[in-house]
Amino acid sequence: MDPVLAIFLIIAVSMIVGVCAFFAGVQYRKKVGEDKIGSAETEAQKIIEEAQRSAEATKKEAVIAGKDEAHRLLTNAEHEITDRRKEMQRQERRIQQKEESVEKKLDSLEKKEEAVSQKLKNAEQRLEEAEKIKQSEFEMLEKISGLTSEQAKAYILNNLDNELSHEKAVKIMEFQQKTREESEKTAREIVSLAIQRIAADHVSESTVSVVPLPNDEMKGRIIGREGRNIRAIETLTGVDLIIDDTPEAITLSCFEPVKREIAKVTLEKLIADGRIHPARIEEMYEKAKREVDFIIKSEGERAIIEAGVNNMHPELVKLLGRLHFRTSYGQNVLDHSLEVAYLAGIMASELGLEPTMARRAGLLHDIGKALDHEIEGSHIEIGVDVARKYKESELVVHAIHAHHGDVEAKTIIACLVQAADAISAARPGARRENLENYIKRLEKLEEVASSFNGVERCFAIQAGREVRIIVKPEVVKDDSMVLLARDICKKIEDEVAYPGQIKVNLIRESRAVEYAK
Repeated sequence: MDPVLAIFLIIAVSMIVGVCAFFAGVQYRKKVGEDKIGSAETEAQKIIEEAQRSAEATKKEAVIAGKDEAHRLLTNAEHEITDRRKEMQRQERRIQQKEESVEKKLDSLEKKEEAVSQKLKNAEQRLEEAEKIKQSEFEMLEKISGLTSEQAKAYILNNLDNELSHEKAVKIMEFQQKTREESEKTAREIVSLAIQRIAADHVSESTVSVVPLPNDEMKGRIIGREGRNIRAIETLTGVDLIIDDTPEAITLSCFEPVKREIAKVTLEKLIADGRIHPARIEEMYEKAKREVDFIIKSEGERAIIEAGVNNMHPELVKLLGRLHFRTSYGQNVLDHSLEVAYLAGIMASELGLEPTMARRAGLLHDIGKALDHEIEGSHIEIGVDVARKYKESELVVHAIHAHHGDVEAKTIIACLVQAADAISAARPGARRENLENYIKRLEKLEEVASSFNGVERCFAIQAGREVRIIVKPEVVKDDSMVLLARDICKKIEDEVAYPGQIKVNLIRESRAVEYAK
């Protein structure tokens, strides 16, 4: 047989067998599906029947439960109705009892009212009897005393008035004494507190100015040929130059401190420049004048800033600056005015007053001293005129007028300025000591400083406010300078009585000198 044909036959037979198998499988699946459908319908029918039976049972149970619940609710309602009936019966009994109680109280009140009415009638009868007795007593007293009731009343009131007047006078005197003691105690506390809060050193060294010279030859140059230089200086500045045997120094003498300061600055500039002739003197004088004017303005502005005063006329500021060069009993007047301003402000604050006006009055109280060398009259009169001229308030003007008692102080500010001025002038160290005590204090300072090992020389300068000490460099090293200064300060504090504070200034210097040949 042909192989190809055999292959085709095999393929055809395979296809026929496959188709038969396919149809056989389909018929089998159909039969299986029909069997399953039949069993499912049977199962569904069973489930439906069971559900119907279960629903019937549930329905019966629900009906039974509903009947039980209805019976229970009915029972509860009956119980509640019974309880409410009992409660209403109790309330009715309680109300009935209260009504009975109220009726009893009403009966009692009626009885009491009748009793009170009876007592009132009795009281009225007794009052009438008392009035009759009182009237008869008055008539008897009038017969015995020989005075009518009006006369007796006037007599008693007169005696009472005299007694009360005496008692009142005694009480007033006691109150015044107590008030005076308390006010004095308070015043002392306020003044002591103000003094404790002010610690300043305002002593001026001298009322004349001394200009140091590099050498005595400079004296001749200042005098000039036939004295033309010294005459030019004195004519321009209005200051007397005292050239005597004092080595390397010239003394300037003038009552007007600003002129003396201008002359001092002029001479210092001339000495530093070295060219001294009339034209140069005029040039240096103008420069010195501008410089001093600037210092005056700066010091015045500093004073009003430190005193906390504002809105002051520029001319008053300049006058305050002039007080920087003015001294009174050795006390710098500007520093004294600032101190008075501080003290017056502190005391005003302690008394519950506005301190600004007190500080303003204290700062301006001695303003007349800036012009007392130029205008006739006391510094108080000049100060009052100046303050009024530059529109200061009458409160400040009155404080200036009254600060030395020329007029009676009529305001608290004026009294405070008086007290502050007295405190500033009288406190220890404020004014110049007598010469003997001053010299003793300077000698004591130098003695204390010289007692330490390593001190070569010492000088008390600045009116005893500074001790300048030169130590031996081979004995005192740099690291022990601070300890030595502290020891000297402690010994000065223990052994010397002095106002203010003292500056201890130690100087150590080593020099090496060689010559090139």
